[in-house]
Amino acid sequence: MKLNRYMNVLIPIIAVILGLISGAIIMLVSGYDPVAGYSALWYGIFGESYYIGETIRQFTPYILTGLAVAFAFRTGLFNIGVEGQVIVGWLAAVWVGVAFELPAIIHIPLSIIAAGVAGAIWGFVPGLLKARFKVHEVIVTIMMNYIALHVTNALIRTVMTDNADKSEKIFASASLRSETFERLTDYSRMHYGIFIALIAAFIMWFLLEKTTKGFELRAVGFNHDAAHYSGMNVNRNIILSMVISGAFAGVAGAMEGLGTFEYVSVKGGFTGIGFDGIAVALIGGNAALGIIFSAALFGGLKVGALNMPSEAGVPNELVEIIIALIIFFVASSYFIRWILLRFKKEGK
Repeated sequence: MKLNRYMNVLIPIIAVILGLISGAIIMLVSGYDPVAGYSALWYGIFGESYYIGETIRQFTPYILTGLAVAFAFRTGLFNIGVEGQVIVGWLAAVWVGVAFELPAIIHIPLSIIAAGVAGAIWGFVPGLLKARFKVHEVIVTIMMNYIALHVTNALIRTVMTDNADKSEKIFASASLRSETFERLTDYSRMHYGIFIALIAAFIMWFLLEKTTKGFELRAVGFNHDAAHYSGMNVNRNIILSMVISGAFAGVAGAMEGLGTFEYVSVKGGFTGIGFDGIAVALIGGNAALGIIFSAALFGGLKVGALNMPSEAGVPNELVEIIIALIIFFVASSYFIRWILLRFKKEGK
């Protein structure tokens, strides 16, 4: 048990190191200086207060989308529809943000709740189809992504605006931005959403690990038949799992709508936040604490990559390659585990 715990921590760390080494090799082969490249990457993350603020802003929604994917996975489901749930959550949050002007203590929670409910509804549909008709959730959630994209675009043009490409800016009472953060981080877009994301990570951990309902959800995910024979309502728990997962994703959309952009716009394609959440959950081992560190890694790489072309002449596409390599090595965890066990046996 203790060995498995160490393995769960070591494997993602080794995967990150191998990904960075592989990225350095690719830079060398491509004619770039890896030391200069990684120095520019590091500076783009930590070099200035603005970069630090932007990094925190970047990984805030990643924590929530990672939690959404991990929650479903821990309960035996694959929620590939996190992207769509983010989009509808974003729309719902901004809708409430522009429709009313209320005291901030009411307006902000109301907007976030609206986003969570929208994401939960988008998760309810595949959950219901899975529970009642045994329709595979992967297929339904993928299709729901496209429905979310086009439905929200239509609502922005026809309901929220008069055929405009983006909504009005939300009222200040619904904004998550802070003058304090702006001063501390040289006017970055860092906002209070980071605290909401950390609270959400705690909620997931507490729910799954410390409550009877969390045990039920994990039991259903582990073995439907055993859970059914022990008296658990399998169908209800499947639906509940997808609803909670969708709520996490919807709140991630609120972070973008109320914090980063403060409006919602017509999108020509997916945001990528939901799909990146799959990788964040994978690297984080589907654990709340692991997801926080994994999201920080992703956010840092995404923001730091913007500094690589100007400082070191390295195209930021190389960072995408490095991320892909890290995911590849995490996916190869069985091989890494075998190597670690081999070394352990030889050390005896």
